Amino acid sequence: MNETRDLPLKGVVVADLTQIYNGPYATYLMAMAGARVIKIEPPGGEHLRKRGANSGAAMPFAMLNGNKESVRIDLKTPEGISLFLKLIERVDVVVENFAPGVLERLGIGKQVLLKHNPRLIYASGSGYGNEGLYSKFPAMDLTVQAMSGVMSVTGEANGSPMKVGPAICDFFGGTHLYGAIVTALFERERSGKGRSVEVSMMESVYASLSSNLGLYFSSNGEAPMRTGNRHGGLSLCPYNVYPTIDGYIAIICNHQEHWEGLITAMNREELKSDERMISMKARVANIDLVDDLIAQWTEQFPKQALFEKLISYRVPCAPVRDLKEVVNDPHMHARGMLEDISHPEFGDMTVARSPLRFDDTPNIKLEPSQRLGESNKIIFGDWLGLPASEIELLANKGVI
Repeated sequence: MNETRDLPLKGVVVADLTQIYNGPYATYLMAMAGARVIKIEPPGGEHLRKRGANSGAAMPFAMLNGNKESVRIDLKTPEGISLFLKLIERVDVVVENFAPGVLERLGIGKQVLLKHNPRLIYASGSGYGNEGLYSKFPAMDLTVQAMSGVMSVTGEANGSPMKVGPAICDFFGGTHLYGAIVTALFERERSGKGRSVEVSMMESVYASLSSNLGLYFSSNGEAPMRTGNRHGGLSLCPYNVYPTIDGYIAIICNHQEHWEGLITAMNREELKSDERMISMKARVANIDLVDDLIAQWTEQFPKQALFEKLISYRVPCAPVRDLKEVVNDPHMHARGMLEDISHPEFGDMTVARSPLRFDDTPNIKLEPSQRLGESNKIIFGDWLGLPASEIELLANKGVI
């Protein structure tokens, strides 16, 4: 029987100044890996909280801020800065994704904080980086998708650029920020010294353009960069979304064995010797013919039945599912990735845990996101040791 172990970040304390998606996802991954995350919010709360439940922001806020302790500090007051610096003395990591220069203008930039706590990991997420030609530009997921080239390769070849549905730049940035933080923590275990780390959303998404960049360089930039649902590098065929009786199915054949499995499932064995489809190169050269042939076959079946048939032939495929199907996915619920909760503020919802899994460690209990300032007394009183009279004075002044 395996020994039960603590989560790997147990004992790490994080001061979380983040907002919206990018930074909060990085700190949520830390919380779910065992860190104590203290979410420090301004008067009125961070921007995502202030959007309100009617805007659809309640669920994202609840999901990205579970298992965190919420405190409220007005960092635009001297008392707020003093309280924040007391907290910084005791934490391991501070994470922020403000526009570059915001904390410096408040007098609590990275140099000040690292001097205050030499073992501190100061982590910064931004759209374009803390320095460089674009560093001052306002950055949101949409603008970074546009600037990074993501929109230019999304959509049909003869259509307009289109944003990717999910907020990929925010979450790619948040995931890389988490990686930078734990890498710096690993180094600190050896050196005993803190450091600052930063992650740019634009830089974090670049590598995901690999297939598209391959097409760009192989064609000297002449090929159309938008390929619809086809492979971004136009080097795989079949690779597309095909119609069914009740929706669509995605099919990809990475190599010859996949292709032969597909045509066997189609009962079209004669295509094995068809010169137009005999190799990947030939199929790519005749991509319209191949796609039309497959579409005429797939449209005869319901998507789930077709999925089961193709899987039995080891053909990589998946039904195109809507969000209702995904939210209720039995696989992710069985694995504990998705969990139905009754949130004290926002009601019933399905939220996601961290996709990072640690063997021999049970899932951490999922705690709902807190109300603004809910942990003020616990953090400032029990943890920092401020007397009740001082906490009351700070509250009366509006500092906390």
